[in-house]
Amino acid sequence: MEPILDIKNLDVKFALRTGTVTAIDNLSLSLAKGERLGIVGESGAGKSVMGFSIINLIRKPGYIANGSIYFRGEEISRYSEEEIRAIRGNRISTIFQDPMMALNPVLTIGTQMTEAILAHMDMTQEEAERIALEKLAKVHIPAPEKRLNQYPHEFSGGMRQRIIIAISLLTDPDLIIADEPTTALDVTIQAEIMDLLIELCESEGMSLILITHDLGVVSEVTERIAVMYAGRVIETGPTEAIIKNPQHPYTQGLLKALPESRTPGEPLYQIPGMMPTLTDIPPGCAFNPRCPMRGEICITKRPEAAFADEHTGHMAACHLVSGDLAS
Repeated sequence: MEPILDIKNLDVKFALRTGTVTAIDNLSLSLAKGERLGIVGESGAGKSVMGFSIINLIRKPGYIANGSIYFRGEEISRYSEEEIRAIRGNRISTIFQDPMMALNPVLTIGTQMTEAILAHMDMTQEEAERIALEKLAKVHIPAPEKRLNQYPHEFSGGMRQRIIIAISLLTDPDLIIADEPTTALDVTIQAEIMDLLIELCESEGMSLILITHDLGVVSEVTERIAVMYAGRVIETGPTEAIIKNPQHPYTQGLLKALPESRTPGEPLYQIPGMMPTLTDIPPGCAFNPRCPMRGEICITKRPEAAFADEHTGHMAACHLVSGDLAS
């Protein structure tokens, strides 16, 4: 089956005064119709830049330097601004991480929802309001008729995030990119939003890219995971395989850092050091200064992706997995 999204050898660069830096480095990913993919990594790994690249929201000094992005068989990375507008917010929707910033505080919810519908679909105001009411009900907003006439500040954080999800559903998209959709919410609301996304994907047949730093969240929501570090995908495979048998030392560190991996009273694990800046990515494996298993080859040679399990497609870019470094 042809993937709904296919990213091939994508490079995204930023031209700075001090020189050109690479934010996304030779990234390749594919997504099937109805599939849920988690993009995981610390801040600065390149997750959001990857998401913005798909819908051409990279602005100068950033640019796509190499590679292709195919959506439903068409190469949208070469689209003009006018052409991508027909895709962005229509066939591909985005859920941003701060619901208050994503909503216009001086416009009612109804105005913002119908505006999005009328921008992409040829219909009357009344028809647009009917669709808006349907989508608010779909995300379990009580009394949607009343809510259409209210402003964002009249809603709680969880309700605002539900409205953002409802807006992303207005045009029945094929793909939703959810960029840290629960960051500003408390734990109980986070669980509700994640359950809602799963429910909508299964009922509407939509694909989902969930961008997050939390492996615990993606383990419950996604079917496949791609772990990013310093602009590269360093491990990818089925969610269950990566959670139960992580191959890259970075992925292992992320899992060890989860609170549930510690016994009560035991200090939380922390990966030593920090993600390198784009201007200071070390040679060889970018993770080598923080890696407890590094060898001489890790400092001099960049690892390529190798199969940990060819049957499941579980791969990792690590010299341990390729066999170049004895474990």
